[in-house]
Amino acid sequence: MAGVEDPDAALMTRVKQGDTGAFAELVDKYKQRVANLIFRTLPDATEAEDLTQVVFVQVWKSADRYRIEAKFSTWLFTIARNLCLNEIRRRNRHPADSLDAATADKEDQPGRQFSDSRQTTPPDAVLQTELHSKVQEVVDALPENQRTALLLFKDEEMSYEAIAEVLDCSLSATKSLIHRARETLKEKLKPYLKTGNWP
Repeated sequence: MAGVEDPDAALMTRVKQGDTGAFAELVDKYKQRVANLIFRTLPDATEAEDLTQVVFVQVWKSADRYRIEAKFSTWLFTIARNLCLNEIRRRNRHPADSLDAATADKEDQPGRQFSDSRQTTPPDAVLQTELHSKVQEVVDALPENQRTALLLFKDEEMSYEAIAEVLDCSLSATKSLIHRARETLKEKLKPYLKTGNWP
């Protein structure tokens, strides 16, 4: 079914047949989105770039295992998340390897922020920057599975079913993760919002 509805699945079918042009199209379409997801899990720009390349190498190598029934983006983000979890496990086994690099990198990099195309006056812009910074801080502090579920839901507009597949958990558990993440955001951001409501 995804093969008919999902144009990326059609591209992936061509990749399975060795079509490098179709592969390049998928890379162009998804590389920034994959890099953003990885960066939000492992806030190191160089590592996010490297892991993004590894994700697409895995896509190419695993093309024959792609099931046409599965939506391409779901399969892709599952690969990305698994690589992130592997890296987190590696860091936990060898914390000294990445501690200095991660600390230095965090000092040099501004946090990723949500874009807002609305016109703002300078004081409003300062308040928005402060709020965006606080949102980033709260999202980054969420447990990994809550953060990933929320980002896939909000940034990628993925369905609960697709997110459940990426996270390898039940539909009810996925809804619960997103609900808990939203409740945490609402609670932590209350001081920064006039109404105390989080849309």
